[in-house]
Amino acid sequence: MARRSTSVVLLVLLMVTGWALSACAGSPATGYNDGRADDGYYGVVLGRQYTPADVELTADDGTPYDLATDPAKPLTLVFFGYTHCPDICPAVLASLASGLTRLDDAQRAQVDVVFVTTDPARDDAKTVRSYLDRFDPTFLGLTGSLADVTKAGDALGVFIEKGTKLPSGGYEVTHGTQVIGLDGTGRAPIVWTQDTSPAQFATDLTQLLDHPLEDS
Repeated sequence: MARRSTSVVLLVLLMVTGWALSACAGSPATGYNDGRADDGYYGVVLGRQYTPADVELTADDGTPYDLATDPAKPLTLVFFGYTHCPDICPAVLASLASGLTRLDDAQRAQVDVVFVTTDPARDDAKTVRSYLDRFDPTFLGLTGSLADVTKAGDALGVFIEKGTKLPSGGYEVTHGTQVIGLDGTGRAPIVWTQDTSPAQFATDLTQLLDHPLEDS
């Protein structure tokens, strides 16, 4: 009984204080959040908001892009991942794409999705563009040096490191799997876990567009 109680406490602490890290080697979690938090969101509203790092990355069309200054729409959803990821990355991107289809045209026009590769050695601009087109051609892909990508991730609470080498000679990339919401004013006030469903994304995005979060 003591062991079970300790396990429950540890699980709760991990859920509250930590973000899942994925080497994209196993299956994504199957359970969604059971309900909204007391603040009415499925995502986690941050008491201490993230501020994007002022670092220049490269968009998939070859133009420079800085997460600190270039997001201009009311909401920009940022996800760090890589194209060789076998499970969690495509699952999250598919949930985002499906969630956005639940918005009306006016709402959809106010939301961008940005994918930042955590594997720039293999993910050039053409590779990233082709990958994102499988989910939604409006998704923007960013590449850059690993140092710059890591700096951008650190500022948004996303841990990135090269993981285990595979028998095939390739490797897995360990990275945070949360989706970060930027509000167009240089702030990141909300994040979602990898298990957020399309319906939950749509519900939160609608609420955020109607009632932007105030400074904490």
